[in-house]
Amino acid sequence: MEETIKRINELYHKSQTPEGLTSEEKEEQAKLRGIYIESVRRNLRGQLNNIDIQNPDGTIENLGEKYGNKKRTTH
Repeated sequence: MEETIKRINELYHKSQTPEGLTSEEKEEQAKLRGIYIESVRRNLRGQLNNIDIQNPDGTIENLGEKYGNKKRTTH
C-alpha cells in the first residue's frame, strides 16, 4: 500500500504542474485512488466489526455481529 500511496502522490503533484497528466496517467490515478479507498474501507470495516459493547445488564454484544454483516441497500 505504501507504493500505491507514493504513486498517487506523484501523480497528484504532476497534475498540479503546467504539463498536467496524460490520459493514461489520469486513468492510473483513478484506479489507484479506487484501490486506496477500498483498502481504507476494508480496514475500517474490520475495526468496526470487532467493537464490543457492554449492555446495562452486563452482557457483551459484538457490534460486527449485530450490524456488520448486513447487506447495504442502495437508494
